[in-house]
Amino acid sequence: MSYEYFPGFYDRLMDSELYDEWVEFSADFIGETPKKVLDLACGTAEFALRLSFLGHQVTGVDLSKEMVAVAKEKVAAAEINLPILEQDMSKLALNQTFDVITCFCDSLNYLETEQALEDTIQSVSTHLEPNGLFLFDVHSVYKIEQGFKDYSYGDSDEEISTIWNSFPGEYPHSVEHELTFYILGEDDTYNRVDELHKERTYPIVTYENVLKKAGFTKIDIYADFSLEKPTNTSERIFFVARK
Repeated sequence: MSYEYFPGFYDRLMDSELYDEWVEFSADFIGETPKKVLDLACGTAEFALRLSFLGHQVTGVDLSKEMVAVAKEKVAAAEINLPILEQDMSKLALNQTFDVITCFCDSLNYLETEQALEDTIQSVSTHLEPNGLFLFDVHSVYKIEQGFKDYSYGDSDEEISTIWNSFPGEYPHSVEHELTFYILGEDDTYNRVDELHKERTYPIVTYENVLKKAGFTKIDIYADFSLEKPTNTSERIFFVARK
């Protein structure tokens, strides 16, 4: 998966209100008392910055050096202490533990195998304090198989035009997103950039079993930014797991 160009205009493709919803959902469980938080797959640090502004001591981790570079620029501009590290979340080596670990924006769906999922959640467990909290969301099987079925999106302005098409992936409950960007260059001509993003999800019970295997003893499951339980047509599944 390429991230050479995507991070530079990632925030322009994202609905900023979604970050507020992730923060609002998380706040119900993190509470107002400042916590030591690790945000996995932090991307451009939009969510991590919002948590920092609430008074939490946040560290961000992302696998993409391009995402890390953009995130560091934004953190520097905000003039706050928010370390951004380039690491594989399935092989974390941070030499510290956290009260809370978060992983939103369906980032776990970018892990291609169940073994990678198990390794990541075990790595999370290792880096959590006793009674620590792990908050994450994933696409539901319904979202992958029905919501992205024949999905097509297009948008444009003077600087960037975007074409986004989704197709079934090679694995069960997987999808491939083909993205094409036309980016205005300094010579007033448009350059075409193509990227392929792959996502894979699992039934809810699979995530529950992996969490239990990693030592999580209390697991609550919600849907679509609410405290309601998932239904057959829920699109985004939220997990709140405690060691």
